[in-house]
Amino acid sequence: MTGRVMTALSPGATLGIVGGGQLGRMIALAAANYGLKVHVFAPDADSPAFDVAAESTLAAYDDADALARFARSVDVVTYEFENIPAETADLLSAIAPLHPNAAALATTQDRLSEKAFINGLGIPTAPFRSVGTAGDLAQAIVEIGLPAVLKTRRFGYDGKGQRMLRPGEAIDPAAILAEFGGVPCILEGFVAFEREVSVVAARGADGTFAAFDPCANTHRDHILALTQVPAPGIASSTADSAMEIAQRIADAFDYVGVLAVEMFLVAEADGSERVVVNEIAPRVHNSGHWTIEGALTSQFAQHVRAVCGWPLGDPRRPGGVAVEMRNLIGDDVDEWAALLAEPGAHLHLYGKGEARPGRKMGHVTRLLLPP
Repeated sequence: MTGRVMTALSPGATLGIVGGGQLGRMIALAAANYGLKVHVFAPDADSPAFDVAAESTLAAYDDADALARFARSVDVVTYEFENIPAETADLLSAIAPLHPNAAALATTQDRLSEKAFINGLGIPTAPFRSVGTAGDLAQAIVEIGLPAVLKTRRFGYDGKGQRMLRPGEAIDPAAILAEFGGVPCILEGFVAFEREVSVVAARGADGTFAAFDPCANTHRDHILALTQVPAPGIASSTADSAMEIAQRIADAFDYVGVLAVEMFLVAEADGSERVVVNEIAPRVHNSGHWTIEGALTSQFAQHVRAVCGWPLGDPRRPGGVAVEMRNLIGDDVDEWAALLAEPGAHLHLYGKGEARPGRKMGHVTRLLLPP
């Protein structure tokens, strides 16, 4: 880091958040509980985080003058999504402490560099090949086989920027790459998994590490629909292995803040199981929303603690309670009145206007208390 060296902040300091979506909103709410002020930088006037921030800057992510003014106005900068330009991160980190660091951001923005980084730690992923041309794709299919998933190397989320290639399908590599607009891609071998799991964890500037229990995630139309904690059917040794993998990744990045490691749970022929890493999210994560009510320290409070140089909180579930979190997607949000009337349901709405299909409008968490 080339900017100011950060010492532990005091209540009353200002946390800068780049990005104004629901993750930024929930970080800001957690920061307010600790007596911190929040300044949000985002390019969209209707950003949900603006509603709960002490100060906001409406400007593009490549507006160097606005970014510099923003960085000078805060004591530390964090971000709520990983697709901010690398140049933006470099500019911010030259003026203010930036957590997580720019190297973690740059690596995880590109699926190829991310997979290579993970494999470099001796951690398994799906087999993968870089694809830049039709010839690359044809060769990658020969080497990896089908089924496989073709993905853009950058800017994909919630199923965007990817396409399944299936056995028996008539494949025209040039036509398929044209569908992606000719951008650099990566072909990943398909992993036959039992379920998708994730570990949300935090690392402090002093190297301390705290992981929430692994959770099981169910997706519909490539969007997270349901998270369950503890993950059903996962062996305790496998859960320990998943958390150890998250710690190895965080340590290798010299990471400060919350990150999520998305994994596949794979059942072996001998009855054993293992996890294969799918991707890293260098930020608070949708699959960690359950922690607001379901853990002694939420992922958002944990992130604030980490980036402010404070001790990490306790990530345990009180009493080992089981938790379910369901996303409210599109017109699911119309259920808000019924959810408010449901005993034990914890409703979170993000303050977004139009309930478009596929748009995350809120979530509801239920603590599954014993009778």
